[in-house]
Amino acid sequence: MSEEKDSQWEQMWLPLWPLASDDLRQGIYRESRSKALRRRYIEANPQALSNLLVVDIDHPDALMRAVWDRHSWLPNAVVENPTNGHAHAVWALREPVTRTEYAKRKPLAYATAITEGLRRSVDGDKGYSGLMTKNPEHRSWEAHWLTDELYALPQLEHHLAEWGFLPPPSWKKTRRRNPVGLGRNCDIFESARVWAYRLARRIRQRNEHATPADSHDLLTGISEHVTMLNLGYSEPLPANEVAGIARSIHRWIVTHFYGWTNSRVVNEATFTTIQSARRKKATAKTSQTIQEALSDLQAD
Repeated sequence: MSEEKDSQWEQMWLPLWPLASDDLRQGIYRESRSKALRRRYIEANPQALSNLLVVDIDHPDALMRAVWDRHSWLPNAVVENPTNGHAHAVWALREPVTRTEYAKRKPLAYATAITEGLRRSVDGDKGYSGLMTKNPEHRSWEAHWLTDELYALPQLEHHLAEWGFLPPPSWKKTRRRNPVGLGRNCDIFESARVWAYRLARRIRQRNEHATPADSHDLLTGISEHVTMLNLGYSEPLPANEVAGIARSIHRWIVTHFYGWTNSRVVNEATFTTIQSARRKKATAKTSQTIQEALSDLQAD
Protein backbone atom coordinates (compact mmCIF):
# COMPACT_ATOMS: atom_id res chain seq x y z
CA MET A 1 0.00 0.00 0.00
CA SER A 2 1.34 3.47 -0.86
CA GLU A 3 2.15 6.04 1.82
CA GLU A 4 -0.79 8.13 0.61
CA LYS A 5 -3.20 5.22 1.09
CA ASP A 6 -1.60 4.40 4.47
CA SER A 7 -2.36 7.92 5.56
CA GLN A 8 -5.93 7.74 4.24
CA TRP A 9 -6.65 4.53 6.13
CA GLU A 10 -5.10 5.71 9.38
CA GLN A 11 -7.23 8.87 9.27
CA MET A 12 -10.38 6.81 8.74
CA TRP A 13 -9.51 4.12 11.26
CA LEU A 14 -10.00 5.41 14.81
CA PRO A 15 -9.19 2.65 17.41
CA LEU A 16 -6.18 3.41 19.62
CA TRP A 17 -5.98 0.03 21.40
CA PRO A 18 -7.79 -2.33 19.04
CA LEU A 19 -8.49 -6.02 19.04
CA ALA A 20 -6.27 -7.75 16.50
CA SER A 21 -5.36 -11.22 15.25
CA ASP A 22 -3.53 -13.08 12.52
CA ASP A 23 -5.88 -16.06 12.88
CA LEU A 24 -9.39 -15.49 14.26
CA ARG A 25 -9.65 -19.14 15.26
CA GLN A 26 -6.77 -18.61 17.67
CA GLY A 27 -8.46 -15.67 19.40
CA ILE A 28 -8.36 -11.88 19.30
CA TYR A 29 -6.31 -9.70 21.65
CA ARG A 30 -5.91 -6.01 22.37
CA GLU A 31 -2.70 -4.47 21.14
CA SER A 32 -1.27 -1.04 20.55
CA ARG A 33 -2.33 0.61 17.33
CA SER A 34 1.09 0.22 15.75
CA LYS A 35 1.28 -3.51 16.55
CA ALA A 36 -2.30 -4.13 15.44
CA LEU A 37 -1.54 -2.65 12.02
CA ARG A 38 0.82 -5.57 11.44
CA ARG A 39 -1.98 -8.12 11.98
CA ARG A 40 -4.25 -9.60 9.30
CA TYR A 41 -7.46 -8.72 11.16
CA ILE A 42 -8.18 -5.60 13.22
CA GLU A 43 -11.13 -4.18 15.13
CA ALA A 44 -13.11 -1.95 12.78
CA ASN A 45 -14.25 0.71 15.24
CA PRO A 46 -13.45 2.04 18.72
CA GLN A 47 -15.47 0.62 21.59
CA ALA A 48 -17.79 3.63 21.98
CA LEU A 49 -18.03 4.91 18.40
CA SER A 50 -18.73 3.66 14.89
CA ASN A 51 -17.44 5.61 11.92
CA LEU A 52 -16.84 2.67 9.57
CA LEU A 53 -19.74 0.64 8.17
CA VAL A 54 -18.31 -2.69 7.06
CA VAL A 55 -20.05 -5.36 4.99
CA ASP A 56 -18.69 -8.88 4.49
CA ILE A 57 -19.16 -10.09 0.90
CA ASP A 58 -18.63 -13.85 0.66
CA HIS A 59 -18.77 -14.12 -3.13
CA PRO A 60 -15.93 -14.61 -5.63
CA ASP A 61 -17.04 -11.41 -7.42
CA ALA A 62 -17.13 -9.32 -4.23
CA LEU A 63 -15.25 -6.38 -5.75
CA MET A 64 -17.63 -6.19 -8.71
CA ARG A 65 -20.64 -6.30 -6.40
CA ALA A 66 -19.22 -3.47 -4.30
CA VAL A 67 -18.58 -1.08 -7.20
CA TRP A 68 -21.24 -1.99 -9.75
CA ASP A 69 -23.47 0.93 -10.77
CA ARG A 70 -22.96 3.03 -7.63
CA HIS A 71 -20.66 5.83 -8.73
CA SER A 72 -22.11 8.29 -6.19
CA TRP A 73 -21.87 5.96 -3.19
CA LEU A 74 -18.84 3.77 -3.73
CA PRO A 75 -17.26 2.20 -0.66
CA ASN A 76 -14.10 3.96 0.44
CA ALA A 77 -12.23 0.69 0.32
CA VAL A 78 -12.72 -2.92 -0.68
CA VAL A 79 -10.26 -5.24 1.05
CA GLU A 80 -10.13 -8.42 -0.99
CA ASN A 81 -8.81 -11.90 -0.37
CA PRO A 82 -6.92 -12.58 -3.62
CA THR A 83 -7.29 -16.33 -3.11
CA ASN A 84 -11.09 -16.55 -3.30
CA GLY A 85 -12.28 -13.04 -4.19
CA HIS A 86 -14.18 -12.56 -0.93
CA ALA A 87 -13.90 -9.08 0.53
CA HIS A 88 -14.87 -6.52 3.14
CA ALA A 89 -16.39 -3.30 1.77
CA VAL A 90 -15.92 -0.23 3.97
CA TRP A 91 -17.92 3.00 3.98
CA ALA A 92 -16.54 5.81 6.18
CA LEU A 93 -18.91 8.24 7.89
CA ARG A 94 -18.43 11.98 8.12
CA GLU A 95 -19.65 11.97 11.72
CA PRO A 96 -19.07 8.95 13.99
CA VAL A 97 -22.14 7.40 15.63
CA THR A 98 -21.92 6.94 19.40
CA ARG A 99 -22.87 3.51 20.74
CA THR A 100 -23.25 4.27 24.47
CA GLU A 101 -25.09 7.58 24.88
CA TYR A 102 -28.79 7.25 25.77
CA ALA A 103 -29.76 10.53 24.13
CA LYS A 104 -28.24 9.46 20.80
CA ARG A 105 -29.84 6.06 20.27
CA LYS A 106 -31.75 7.10 17.15
CA PRO A 107 -28.57 7.72 15.13
CA LEU A 108 -27.32 4.27 16.15
CA ALA A 109 -30.56 2.60 15.04
CA TYR A 110 -30.35 4.67 11.84
CA ALA A 111 -26.78 3.50 11.20
CA THR A 112 -27.86 -0.10 11.85
CA ALA A 113 -30.56 0.16 9.19
CA ILE A 114 -28.16 1.79 6.71
CA THR A 115 -25.63 -0.99 7.28
CA GLU A 116 -28.35 -3.56 6.59
CA GLY A 117 -29.21 -1.72 3.38
CA LEU A 118 -25.56 -1.77 2.29
CA ARG A 119 -25.44 -5.49 3.05
CA ARG A 120 -28.52 -6.09 0.92
CA SER A 121 -27.04 -4.08 -1.92
CA VAL A 122 -24.19 -6.59 -2.29
CA ASP A 123 -25.91 -9.71 -0.88
CA GLY A 124 -23.46 -9.65 2.02
CA ASP A 125 -23.16 -12.07 4.91
CA LYS A 126 -26.14 -11.75 7.27
CA GLY A 127 -24.18 -13.18 10.18
CA TYR A 128 -21.20 -10.83 10.00
CA SER A 129 -20.89 -8.95 13.29
CA GLY A 130 -18.81 -6.03 12.05
CA LEU A 131 -16.38 -6.37 14.95
CA MET A 132 -13.24 -7.44 13.03
CA THR A 133 -12.27 -6.44 9.52
CA LYS A 134 -9.48 -7.30 7.11
CA ASN A 135 -6.52 -4.98 7.63
CA PRO A 136 -6.00 -3.16 4.31
CA GLU A 137 -2.35 -2.56 5.17
CA HIS A 138 -1.56 -6.27 5.47
CA ARG A 139 0.11 -8.05 2.56
CA SER A 140 -2.39 -10.97 2.78
CA TRP A 141 -5.09 -8.79 1.23
CA GLU A 142 -5.46 -6.66 -1.86
CA ALA A 143 -6.87 -3.26 -0.93
CA HIS A 144 -8.81 -1.27 -3.54
CA TRP A 145 -9.15 2.41 -2.64
CA LEU A 146 -12.11 3.90 -4.48
CA THR A 147 -12.92 7.27 -2.90
CA ASP A 148 -11.86 9.55 -0.07
CA GLU A 149 -15.39 10.93 0.39
CA LEU A 150 -16.83 10.71 3.90
CA TYR A 151 -20.53 9.91 3.85
CA ALA A 152 -23.49 11.22 5.82
CA LEU A 153 -26.13 8.66 6.76
CA PRO A 154 -28.93 10.51 4.91
CA GLN A 155 -26.72 10.52 1.80
CA LEU A 156 -26.40 6.73 1.88
CA GLU A 157 -30.09 6.39 2.73
CA HIS A 158 -31.02 8.35 -0.40
CA HIS A 159 -29.10 6.01 -2.68
CA LEU A 160 -30.26 2.85 -0.91
CA ALA A 161 -33.90 3.98 -1.12
CA GLU A 162 -33.49 4.89 -4.78
CA TRP A 163 -32.35 1.34 -5.56
CA GLY A 164 -34.80 -0.37 -3.22
CA PHE A 165 -32.24 -1.70 -0.75
CA LEU A 166 -33.49 -0.05 2.45
CA PRO A 167 -34.93 -2.60 4.88
CA PRO A 168 -38.69 -2.28 5.54
CA PRO A 169 -39.98 -1.15 8.98
CA SER A 170 -40.83 -4.77 9.83
CA TRP A 171 -37.11 -5.59 9.63
CA LYS A 172 -36.63 -4.11 13.11
CA LYS A 173 -38.78 -6.87 14.62
CA THR A 174 -37.10 -9.57 12.54
CA ARG A 175 -33.63 -8.27 13.45
CA ARG A 176 -34.29 -8.65 17.17
CA ARG A 177 -34.55 -12.42 16.80
CA ASN A 178 -30.89 -12.67 15.88
CA PRO A 179 -29.20 -9.25 15.96
CA VAL A 180 -25.61 -8.81 14.81
CA GLY A 181 -23.22 -5.89 14.51
CA LEU A 182 -24.68 -2.58 15.62
CA GLY A 183 -28.00 -4.40 16.06
CA ARG A 184 -26.70 -6.17 19.18
CA ASN A 185 -26.09 -2.85 20.86
CA CYS A 186 -29.56 -1.54 19.96
CA ASP A 187 -31.25 -4.75 21.06
CA ILE A 188 -29.49 -4.92 24.44
CA PHE A 189 -30.14 -1.24 25.08
CA GLU A 190 -33.85 -1.36 24.26
CA SER A 191 -34.43 -4.48 26.36
CA ALA A 192 -32.39 -3.21 29.30
CA ARG A 193 -33.86 0.28 29.50
CA VAL A 194 -37.45 -0.99 29.78
CA TRP A 195 -36.39 -3.40 32.50
CA ALA A 196 -34.43 -0.62 34.23
CA TYR A 197 -37.50 1.64 34.47
CA ARG A 198 -39.26 -1.00 36.56
CA LEU A 199 -36.21 -1.47 38.77
CA ALA A 200 -35.94 2.30 39.26
CA ARG A 201 -39.58 2.53 40.41
CA ARG A 202 -39.08 -0.30 42.91
CA ILE A 203 -35.93 1.26 44.36
CA ARG A 204 -37.47 4.72 44.67
CA GLN A 205 -40.37 3.37 46.69
CA ARG A 206 -37.94 2.81 49.57
CA ASN A 207 -37.26 6.48 50.33
CA GLU A 208 -38.95 9.80 49.72
CA HIS A 209 -35.70 11.23 48.36
CA ALA A 210 -33.13 9.34 46.31
CA THR A 211 -29.93 8.49 48.18
CA PRO A 212 -26.44 7.61 46.89
CA ALA A 213 -27.16 4.02 47.95
CA ASP A 214 -30.28 4.01 45.76
CA SER A 215 -28.27 5.24 42.78
CA HIS A 216 -25.58 2.62 43.42
CA ASP A 217 -28.16 -0.16 43.65
CA LEU A 218 -29.73 1.00 40.40
CA LEU A 219 -26.42 1.02 38.52
CA THR A 220 -25.48 -2.39 39.94
CA GLY A 221 -28.82 -3.88 38.91
CA ILE A 222 -28.66 -2.41 35.41
CA SER A 223 -25.05 -3.55 34.94
CA GLU A 224 -25.88 -7.11 35.96
CA HIS A 225 -28.92 -7.22 33.66
CA VAL A 226 -27.05 -5.79 30.66
CA THR A 227 -24.22 -8.27 31.23
CA MET A 228 -26.71 -11.15 31.36
CA LEU A 229 -28.36 -10.02 28.11
CA ASN A 230 -24.98 -9.69 26.43
CA LEU A 231 -23.98 -13.24 27.35
CA GLY A 232 -26.94 -14.52 25.33
CA TYR A 233 -25.18 -13.69 22.06
CA SER A 234 -22.81 -16.00 20.26
CA GLU A 235 -20.45 -13.03 19.84
CA PRO A 236 -20.99 -10.76 22.88
CA LEU A 237 -20.16 -7.08 22.93
CA PRO A 238 -16.86 -6.05 24.55
CA ALA A 239 -17.04 -5.54 28.33
CA ASN A 240 -16.33 -1.81 28.05
CA GLU A 241 -19.21 -1.32 25.63
CA VAL A 242 -21.54 -3.25 27.92
CA ALA A 243 -20.49 -1.09 30.87
CA GLY A 244 -21.05 2.01 28.74
CA ILE A 245 -24.61 0.95 27.90
CA ALA A 246 -25.35 0.38 31.61
CA ARG A 247 -23.89 3.76 32.63
CA SER A 248 -25.82 5.53 29.87
CA ILE A 249 -29.16 4.05 30.97
CA HIS A 250 -28.38 4.81 34.63
CA ARG A 251 -27.38 8.40 33.86
CA TRP A 252 -30.56 9.01 31.90
CA ILE A 253 -32.82 7.57 34.59
CA VAL A 254 -31.35 9.53 37.51
CA THR A 255 -31.47 12.82 35.59
CA HIS A 256 -34.53 12.54 33.31
CA PHE A 257 -36.83 9.68 34.32
CA TYR A 258 -39.80 11.15 36.22
CA GLY A 259 -40.29 7.90 38.08
CA TRP A 260 -36.91 8.55 39.72
CA THR A 261 -36.67 12.33 39.97
CA ASN A 262 -40.23 12.76 41.31
CA SER A 263 -41.22 9.29 42.40
CA ARG A 264 -43.72 10.37 45.08
CA VAL A 265 -45.95 12.08 42.51
CA VAL A 266 -45.59 9.14 40.11
CA ASN A 267 -46.33 6.57 42.83
CA GLU A 268 -49.40 8.50 43.98
CA ALA A 269 -50.60 8.81 40.39
CA THR A 270 -49.94 5.12 39.81
CA PHE A 271 -51.84 4.17 42.98
CA THR A 272 -54.76 6.38 41.96
CA THR A 273 -54.80 4.88 38.49
CA ILE A 274 -54.74 1.34 39.88
CA GLN A 275 -57.56 2.09 42.33
CA SER A 276 -59.62 3.72 39.59
CA ALA A 277 -59.13 0.71 37.33
CA ARG A 278 -60.13 -1.65 40.15
CA ARG A 279 -63.29 0.38 40.83
CA LYS A 280 -64.23 0.34 37.16
CA LYS A 281 -63.65 -3.40 37.01
CA ALA A 282 -65.73 -3.99 40.15
CA THR A 283 -68.52 -1.72 38.87
CA ALA A 284 -68.59 -3.53 35.54
CA LYS A 285 -68.73 -6.91 37.29
CA THR A 286 -71.55 -5.74 39.58
CA SER A 287 -73.48 -4.39 36.61
CA GLN A 288 -73.05 -7.69 34.79
CA THR A 289 -74.29 -9.62 37.84
CA ILE A 290 -77.36 -7.39 38.10
CA GLN A 291 -78.13 -7.80 34.42
CA GLU A 292 -77.84 -11.57 34.70
CA ALA A 293 -80.16 -11.56 37.74
CA LEU A 294 -82.75 -9.46 35.93
CA SER A 295 -82.58 -11.77 32.94
CA ASP A 296 -83.21 -14.79 35.18
CA LEU A 297 -86.25 -13.09 36.75
CA GLN A 298 -87.72 -12.24 33.36
CA ALA A 299 -87.21 -15.82 32.26
CA ASP A 300 -89.12 -17.10 35.31
